[in-house]
Amino acid sequence: MEIVAATRNKKKIEEIRRILKGMPVTLLSLDDFPGCPPVEETGKSFMENAVIKARAVAGFTGKPSLADDSGLEVYALGGAPGVYSARYAGLWATDSENAAKLLREMESIPDGKRGARFACALAIAVPDGSLETFEGYVEGRIGREPKGEAGFGYDPVFYPEGHDRTFAEMSSGEKDGMSHRGRALQRLKGHLMKKTGG
Repeated sequence: MEIVAATRNKKKIEEIRRILKGMPVTLLSLDDFPGCPPVEETGKSFMENAVIKARAVAGFTGKPSLADDSGLEVYALGGAPGVYSARYAGLWATDSENAAKLLREMESIPDGKRGARFACALAIAVPDGSLETFEGYVEGRIGREPKGEAGFGYDPVFYPEGHDRTFAEMSSGEKDGMSHRGRALQRLKGHLMKKTGG
């Protein structure tokens, strides 16, 4: 079964491939469909955006499409950056610029109130219009400075619950086992195993 991952983010594609390893699935990406127009993420939630992307890409490619929308929700900031996680410091902001803005906004927040969670919404759409959705979350807290070189996004400032290392200080295997995307993908994997008899 061929599935198109509705992203050009190479680190995200690597993560999906790792978690779906062993499944009878060939994962393509938007790089395999250079004519696919960008999809405007107009949803007010991660799930709305994932569904918009999955349906648009399935419609363009004629193949099942897997889209995720994910980000960081900081409780002391009322759930921000939320759906704006990737563009928190501006439309073309880098990961480090987004994290730097977050740390600036949280400077005065005491250690005991720095709780946050990563959220991931996955949608898989097929050209006939059918759709399945999956979610995953991981609770944690925001540090005071970036630590670690691995991962991407807000990984260097996020300490998952019960750990004294950020996601960016962990191996890909450690992170995959507890990350929001890892948990959502495991639910997708279970669904695909039922569908393919794997």
